[in-house]
Amino acid sequence: MRNSQLVRRDGAETDALWMGSGRTPADLEKAQILIDSSAGDSHPGSRHLHQVADTVKNAVYAAQAMPAVYTVTDICDGVATGHQGMNYSLISRDMIAGMVEIHAMASGFDGLVTISSCDKSIPGHLMAMARLDLPAIHVCGGSMMPGPDFISADSCYEVHLRQAQKTIAPEEAFYVRQNACPSCGACQYMGTASTMQVMSETLGMALPGSALAPAGTNILSQIAQQAGARIAKMVQEGLRPSQIMTKEAFHNALIVHAAIGGSTNAVLHLPAIARELGITLTLEDFAQAAKGVPLLTSILTAGKWPTQYFYLAGGVPRVMRELKDQLDLDQMTVTGHTLGENLDYLEKTGYFRRSEGFLRNYNLRPEQIIRPVSDPEDVDSGVTILYGNLAPEGAVIKHCAVDKQMYYFEGIARVFQTEEEAVAHIYDGTVQPGDVVVIRYVGKRAAGMPEMLRATDAICNRKDLANTTALITDGRFSGATRGPSVGYLLPEAADGGPIAYIEEGDLIEIDIPNQQVNLVGFEGKRATPQQVKQRLEERKKTTVLIKKERKGVLRYLDL
Repeated sequence: MRNSQLVRRDGAETDALWMGSGRTPADLEKAQILIDSSAGDSHPGSRHLHQVADTVKNAVYAAQAMPAVYTVTDICDGVATGHQGMNYSLISRDMIAGMVEIHAMASGFDGLVTISSCDKSIPGHLMAMARLDLPAIHVCGGSMMPGPDFISADSCYEVHLRQAQKTIAPEEAFYVRQNACPSCGACQYMGTASTMQVMSETLGMALPGSALAPAGTNILSQIAQQAGARIAKMVQEGLRPSQIMTKEAFHNALIVHAAIGGSTNAVLHLPAIARELGITLTLEDFAQAAKGVPLLTSILTAGKWPTQYFYLAGGVPRVMRELKDQLDLDQMTVTGHTLGENLDYLEKTGYFRRSEGFLRNYNLRPEQIIRPVSDPEDVDSGVTILYGNLAPEGAVIKHCAVDKQMYYFEGIARVFQTEEEAVAHIYDGTVQPGDVVVIRYVGKRAAGMPEMLRATDAICNRKDLANTTALITDGRFSGATRGPSVGYLLPEAADGGPIAYIEEGDLIEIDIPNQQVNLVGFEGKRATPQQVKQRLEERKKTTVLIKKERKGVLRYLDL
């Protein structure tokens, strides 16, 4: 018996309350489908999702199932960046997952469609799908059109710095802000929002060819309609996320993530989703999966193309077709067919032909945006896991966003306890070329793990620092990160990780080819490994770790 019918059988008020909300007696017998979106006025990634939810709703009803639309909106990391609001970003993911779970379990739904575009709502929805294990489809909310000259919201960081330096006219600054976000959808670069749309489709939870479709087009409307029709059949078939998001499916996702130079935040989100299914993913899994995977794309901000061009070039299906010898294409998807069967279907129905036609409008070819394996953007993939005496359990760098002359870097530590403090010193010129900016006590346990995007952009937008200065932190980064930015250092400072014992003037080494991040000296001079180890042990005896008070919702979540 379906969940909804169990609820009707055991709940004396259920039929009356459901009919009081508009269901007819005939509707009570149908499969009940929860449509949970992140629609809201919070930001462009969610502003348009009401319409997408309505399209899904109509398609579900047309398929002889009964839809119910619920909403838990998300926050915008771009708005939250640079102040205490960013402390709530990662937590919002878990709260979204929890609310979807509550919606589904309290009302006995039989199937689930989630609709989201952005950084925390997509992983939150995928976590809920995995946790509930109801027949489920994720509808990606699509991508924002590029601004003129490919400017994006990320361009505003340079404007902000130039305003502080009084080197930009007010009219020019307003021009960038006015034109950076010209439509709804996920931001135009391979940040976490775009990356997680790609991951959803790669895992098999979104329809093939749906990640990063242009928002506001009939392409996205057709995807929504197909999802609504498909979920009704999935309930009949009993096809569940646990049959789709297997260990092999996650391995596929790690390979595609490497090939697109995806956001480093995937090292947080993919393991969290996998954990709901009893699957363990580690930093070492990311490192191993990336071996031998070439970088196939050059997408903003590390590259030159906006994400909408990535979609027009063929998106995830074209990447999978290029990587077919490295992927397990026998993995099941929400279509009821395997990844390989989906690729064959897309070929037969003109998907790749349409991609080529779209790009002809711009005098471009798909292989200029998504490179063939035989001629990649780079023979090495986009993300590296680092280890060393500063990160015994690992750290992450998006090395495809690093100038190769900085693949090896040695610099003097400048230590800060908050991003705001670091940014102020970057802006006022205190941070100098050759420095390593250290921002600590911003990890998960200390502060909810806010992004350090404002700090990285402050460095990259000062021309004297862009290729001469590095950053390390136990916080995290956006996919928009540029330059030698090492994050997610484990253990974090609040847990007594080595980053807690760095002092001003220490000499820090970042060695991307050898996957190392180490403290190598003091007062700007090299020391032996034994001397470094001894000094760190001495500092542990005298350093008092900072304990930050967690208030409000920060107290109640397992960070």
